[in-house]
Amino acid sequence: MATVHTTPTPETPRETAKPGKRKFMLLVLALLVILGGVAVWGWHTLYGRWSESTDDAYVNGNVVAITPLVTGTVISIGADDGDLVHEGQVLINFDPSDAEVGLQSAQANLARTVRQVRGLYSNVDGMKAQVNAQKVAVQKAQDNVNRRKNLAAGGAISQEELSHARDDLTSAQNALANAEQQFKTSSALVDDTVVSSHPDVQAAAAQLRQAYLNKARSTLIAPVTGYVAKRTVQLGQRVQPGTALMAVIPLDQLWIDANFKETQLREMRIGQPVDIEADLYGSGVKYSGTIDSLGAGTGSAFALLPAQNATGNWIKIVQRVPVRIHINPAELAEHPLRVGLSTVVNVDLRDQSGPVLAQQPPQKASFSTNIYDQQLVDADAMIVRLIHDNSSALSKTAQR
Repeated sequence: MATVHTTPTPETPRETAKPGKRKFMLLVLALLVILGGVAVWGWHTLYGRWSESTDDAYVNGNVVAITPLVTGTVISIGADDGDLVHEGQVLINFDPSDAEVGLQSAQANLARTVRQVRGLYSNVDGMKAQVNAQKVAVQKAQDNVNRRKNLAAGGAISQEELSHARDDLTSAQNALANAEQQFKTSSALVDDTVVSSHPDVQAAAAQLRQAYLNKARSTLIAPVTGYVAKRTVQLGQRVQPGTALMAVIPLDQLWIDANFKETQLREMRIGQPVDIEADLYGSGVKYSGTIDSLGAGTGSAFALLPAQNATGNWIKIVQRVPVRIHINPAELAEHPLRVGLSTVVNVDLRDQSGPVLAQQPPQKASFSTNIYDQQLVDADAMIVRLIHDNSSALSKTAQR
């Protein structure tokens, strides 16, 4: 039987190179994984752990409601939705007839009251003169009694005439007592007062102030500078106090309300810097800001119908807390925003020096207006003029 010899085939270079290439690829892959892990660790250590962001953030601001304080019929509307109005600008006018009549009535009432009070001062002077006259009468009656006593003792006059003299003295004394009592009563009405500080005049002045305010309030003015929104009032409409007629929004007083998850608040502090991106302008426009305050409760806690978690099928839901963010005013003026716009905010957590909650109460009003102060100033000037005009004939005694 013949033996068959097989000749071994030599391995090709490609087959011998495969294991080495595979090993090299694995090494490269492992190196990439390691580098990726190092990069992720470095990103988290240097940046990721010091940054929190959310897109559940919206522009908010003051919506200043324009509401009447008196009943009136609208006769003119000075601004419409989207119009710019300045502080003190007339927005709505009511029919002024009723308010004008009420003001004239209050002016007449004050003038009449001033003159009546003048009469009270004059009564005091008259009663004082009566008291002095009665004192003279009493002294005269006393002298007559004394003379008649001497004459009666010498028999020159009868005892009956002496008795009549004594009756006259008693009558004069009673008249003096009555005059003194009336003088005290009249003095009590004007003691320690001048015309302008008399209670009756002050009450009439208060009525005039109210009538003046009613007339002034028949014209509704803009409390702040801003843009008109939500106009619902129409010409000829009869409106009641408290009816919302329109709103004025000052777009230079906006902020961001960002709703962060409760798990994102651990390192968040007041005063930390924030980067803001508005959907209106996209990533090409960036705003800078700072955290003004962290909410005192979650959004669900203040909902109209708060969640009732005391149930058997309770499911835990991560809550969100509103964080107020102040926007850089210069950047806001360059790229205006509107109330309600969506934004994306990114908080830099590196600065841990600020408090979690405010430590001191506000030192001044956050928002205020002084456009209504002039109304009472003008009313007081009118009152002073009316009192002066109706007191010009007062005597020095009345002006004491």
